[in-house]
Amino acid sequence: MSNTPDQGPFDLLLKCGHVIDPRYGISAVQDVAITDGKVARVAPDLPSETAQRVLDVAGLYVTPGIIDMHCHVFAGHARSTLSVPPALSTFSAGVTTVVDAGTSGWRDFPEFKERIIDRSKIRVLAYVNIVGRGMAGDWEHDTAEMRPALAAAIAEEFGDIVVGIKTAHYWANRPFDAAHPPWAAVERAVEAGELCRKPVMVDFWPAPERPYSELILQKLRPGDIHTHVFAQQFPILDDNGVVQQHMWQARERGVIFDLGHGAASFWYRNAVPAIAQGYLPDSISTDLHTGNINGPVFDMLTTMNKCLHMGISLEGVVARSTWAPAQEIGHSELGSLAAGNVADVAVFRLHEHGSFPLVDCGKATLVGDRALQCVLTLRAGEAVYNPTGLGLPEWQEAPDPYWWDPARQRSMRTDRP
Repeated sequence: MSNTPDQGPFDLLLKCGHVIDPRYGISAVQDVAITDGKVARVAPDLPSETAQRVLDVAGLYVTPGIIDMHCHVFAGHARSTLSVPPALSTFSAGVTTVVDAGTSGWRDFPEFKERIIDRSKIRVLAYVNIVGRGMAGDWEHDTAEMRPALAAAIAEEFGDIVVGIKTAHYWANRPFDAAHPPWAAVERAVEAGELCRKPVMVDFWPAPERPYSELILQKLRPGDIHTHVFAQQFPILDDNGVVQQHMWQARERGVIFDLGHGAASFWYRNAVPAIAQGYLPDSISTDLHTGNINGPVFDMLTTMNKCLHMGISLEGVVARSTWAPAQEIGHSELGSLAAGNVADVAVFRLHEHGSFPLVDCGKATLVGDRALQCVLTLRAGEAVYNPTGLGLPEWQEAPDPYWWDPARQRSMRTDRP
């Protein structure tokens, strides 16, 4: 693929890696050139002399920076201990963009922007919770806090970073009453989405008064997202283990199904049979938070590897972690290596012919024979994760600044010319 005639000079050249760029249908050995923090060119056999610095990534996979479109990163939130710092367990998994899924609502989103979004090295986007005080607490069930006009106003004011509206956790396993109608949270979130012209992400617990099929066939609009698709509470499969017709019908009408792993929302008993029948998630995400970062989620890469274990191709896993979520959140400038895009890049090693057991939310395992490992993450062309020192010299060969002794104001190097 050559997506620009730029011939250099380049700041950095990733040489001879296997590039997977789902936007362009590319899965082949290519070189990736970067200049001024942006992708300059992707093509085979770019001359090494055109770059100031060359990294040999032969035998490795080079992808757009990974997007985790469902996590919780409002660290230090006054009312919730749900969130983790946005750079925790993200750069190390190849993730360069995180999307906070409604931790903040229309009341406290400006605080979230000032304290977290504006100060983070990793890119942070967000859904605004339909509940003014966000999540997670009893206030999530207060219908008086579900204000579509106010949520939509915040989404419009901060339209460059707000990707949609979120509803979650509303009145699960409780009897409905006049103050808590079954569809209040979903309907008001969708109303807000209509007002700001953005999608809604729904975390949902079905009940006889609000069946799952009605959610995905009637309540949600094309482009709206049901997250936690393989959670235990959803009728994905019929009594014979066959994917239910309402799942196919909802997908046909344009509803998006996100994996959204979470602490209790990903079960192999739903996911493996569905995927075997061709019902794959549209996107892969973690729902990373304090309750699952030490298991069973750990990070985005672990979730991606679970999808590899379940039979999704490597290209399919990358697509559902890059270009697909970029489209779902309305940020087509992300998720690909298009020339001119910010150079968010992940480099992976694929370990094959091994034994890699991974755990779901029900504490059951699936053993796969291959797994991805992140070896380098670039954010805007800068290395933000490089645990093995890819491209760095061994210490004996380090340049002069390495040898400077500030205490003695002299070089410790004895072989300087």
